Order: sequence, then structure tokens, then C-alpha cells
Amino acid sequence: MQIQIKTEWIKIKKSPIWLIFFLIPLIPAVMGTFNYLQNLEILTDGWYSLWSQHTIFMGYFFLPPMIGAYSAYLWRLEHFNHNWNRIFTMPQPPLHLYLAKLFIVSLMVFLTQCWVGLLFFISGKLIGIIQPFPAEMLVWLLMATLGGIVIASIQLCLSMVIRSFSIPIGIALMGGVFSLAFLARGWGLIFPYALLAMGMNGNTPQSLDYGNIFFFLISCCFFECISFIFAWQWLKRIDVQAE
Repeated sequence: MQIQIKTEWIKIKKSPIWLIFFLIPLIPAVMGTFNYLQNLEILTDGWYSLWSQHTIFMGYFFLPPMIGAYSAYLWRLEHFNHNWNRIFTMPQPPLHLYLAKLFIVSLMVFLTQCWVGLLFFISGKLIGIIQPFPAEMLVWLLMATLGGIVIASIQLCLSMVIRSFSIPIGIALMGGVFSLAFLARGWGLIFPYALLAMGMNGNTPQSLDYGNIFFFLISCCFFECISFIFAWQWLKRIDVQAE
């Protein structure tokens, strides 16, 4: 599987997906910082208030479709030129291909959260927040990474089955939108697309505190297992056929 991981990394290393990686998080960062500056009389809690503004749209409208784009791009090549036939004639199990892609997309999710955190830190310094940087933000970025990996595992399954590049991304966007309703009702742990916003612990109706991190981790593991089982069964049963 190590070779497949290297292959997937080469595939994404010089791809246009990095434009999405760098540019998309800038939008909510700029919007959130501007909104914070316009409401200083209300938002008086320094870093925490700025974080709430940065995450207003980030976890619902921007990050889920970004992860969908990462996943769809990695499956794009397999849907052309009879490449599925080649996959099923390789000496390694086809499931290794899914796992290699999951590793690469998980890495992209982690790097995306690092970039989000860096943009947040730079924004706070540029507008003159002088309080110490809160350590809790690092925990929330880590939890958001885990929630993002859950979305990645699901999106990889969708992009594995659906040949279209845009449809899985649209599903990811709708998942992010619907997560608003689940979080508002306190059902974030049972809806996989809500776990990213819940992990960010920003402007979400259902906050993630240290008391329910355990249940958050259980939920992440559950949806990861469901995705793994789906990918395993689908790859095991699919027939080798001309694409």
C-alpha cells in the first residue's frame, strides 16, 4: 500500500486542488475578521469572539465541499480509460486503493486545518488582539480534523461509486447545510457532516466541550467503520467491466 500512497500523493502534488486549498479558507477568514471589526461593541472576548466569526460559515459551507473536491479529484482518474479494469488486475487488494486515498485526503484535511489555524492567528495579530493565544483552539482544530476525516471517508465512497466530479461535491455542500439543523436540535453526533463544525466548536448551537469529546470520538469511529465496510464490500463485489 505504500506504493499506492506515493502514487496518490504524486497525483495531488502538482494538481489545481492546491488553489482550492489556499484560496477557499481565505474567504471565511476575511469575512469573519471584517464582521468581528464591525461588531467590537458586542464581540468583546478577543480570540474567542474572532474564532466564532471565522467559523460562522467555515464548517457548514466551505470545508465540507473542499473535502468533497479533494476526494472527487483522487477518484477522477480511475473513472476514465478503463482504469477500473487495471485496478482489479493489480496484485494488491483493491481496498488498499481506498485506504491510500483516505490517507492522502486525511493528510489534506489536517493541512487544511493547519492553514485555517494559521489564518486565524494572523488575522488576530493583524487586528491587534493582545491576549495570549488560547490553547483550546489547538484542541478544536484537532477535533475538526477528525470530523473532516469522517467526511472524507464518506466522500471517497461517494466518489468511488459516482463517476461525476461535481455531484459528490454538491452532496458534501448539502451535508454541511443540513448539519445546521442537526446541530440546532442537539443531534450533531448522529449526523457525520455535522462533526466537522461541531469539532471546530465555534459558532455552533451544539458546542463540543471536554465532557462529550468521548462521544464525539465514538461517533467519528462509528462513521469511519461504516465507510470502510461499504468500500470493502463494494470493491469486493464489483465486476470487472469496461468503463
